[in-house]
Amino acid sequence: MEKLTVQSEFEIYEGLQELPEDIQDLMSLAVETRKNAYAPYSNFKVGAAILLANKEVVVGNNQENASFPSGLCAERVAIYQAGAKFPEVRIKAIAITASSDKYVTSAPIPPCGACRQAIAEYEINQESPIPIYFMGAVGKVMKSNSLKGLLPLLFDKNNFI
Repeated sequence: MEKLTVQSEFEIYEGLQELPEDIQDLMSLAVETRKNAYAPYSNFKVGAAILLANKEVVVGNNQENASFPSGLCAERVAIYQAGAKFPEVRIKAIAITASSDKYVTSAPIPPCGACRQAIAEYEINQESPIPIYFMGAVGKVMKSNSLKGLLPLLFDKNNFI
């Protein structure tokens, strides 16, 4: 028998003001985009903003549907749009923010499992890590230097070899 220990490391910022200026701007776009989320069923709104190597920014917000689970998360809306519009451009960073109409989200809220898998595909294809910043509506911001910090045992194209 062999034992495997997996560790993840995160940077924790006390608030937006501690982030690098370009990431503050990116998170601000995610916050603005979050406000336009279509979430009449969960009342849980998520916004995502992706900074690309060509300096373009692509945004997305969650889109719910009465026919669950036909909706789509903000992260996947943004990353698929980036892939469709700029297929050869590397992703430099992703900012994610989530809020609830029912309570204040003050803890950092990471991407769900499906979004982690979608981000993994892009990180693997571009052969470089994607820093991911995430927060609630207010409070601390967490950063993972790579999707592998959030999903250490990836299921990827190498599993088909």
